Amino acid sequence: MIKVAPSILSADYVNLQKDIELVDKGGAEYLHIDIMDGSFVPSISFGPGFVKSIRPITDMVLDVHLMVQNPEHILPAFIDAGADIIGVQVEATQHIHRALQIIKNGGVKAEVVINPGTPVEMIKPVLHMVDQVLVMTVNPGFGGQKFLPETIDKIAELNQIKKDKGYNFDIEIDGGVNDQTVVDCYKAGATVAVAGSYVYGADDPVARINAIKDATK
Repeated sequence: MIKVAPSILSADYVNLQKDIELVDKGGAEYLHIDIMDGSFVPSISFGPGFVKSIRPITDMVLDVHLMVQNPEHILPAFIDAGADIIGVQVEATQHIHRALQIIKNGGVKAEVVINPGTPVEMIKPVLHMVDQVLVMTVNPGFGGQKFLPETIDKIAELNQIKKDKGYNFDIEIDGGVNDQTVVDCYKAGATVAVAGSYVYGADDPVARINAIKDATK
């Protein structure tokens, strides 16, 4: 059964603590926090202070995804803010190994992220050092997009590398995830599913969390 990571990008910011507590009690394991700089992606979202303010109100895994140029410059701030996992886009830095090393040295789990148009080959040199790989199943920057089925092949490729090399990283998916699209991703090897509008856009977010889990039993 897949782990679920509701994305607070789709939550009600005015009632954020309530929305976080709702999915926490509803069985979600992770809380996905998208950090966007208006440069790597067009949108702008949260900063390290936002993560720091969330840390005291939940024991959920804070899964921070940096969609920012040159993430190595701001990694220490997010480490200090209390992130449990920090993901960096391979396309956003010329120093992916260094960025992941900074995260690991800070005592935080390291994640490498690839966009739909980026081949798995690009991240093979650092797979030995990551705790999680995030496969973007839409183009990053906006919620509510349609799932791209061609990304399933990347999940399967990563899962095969895990088996061949004896690695134990999680494979996370993000974008267009619902109780239907998650099925083939899970079969291909995905272990964590980010869901934003599907969960927080529903009248009953907990039912949506359970639907994703039930679809991958």
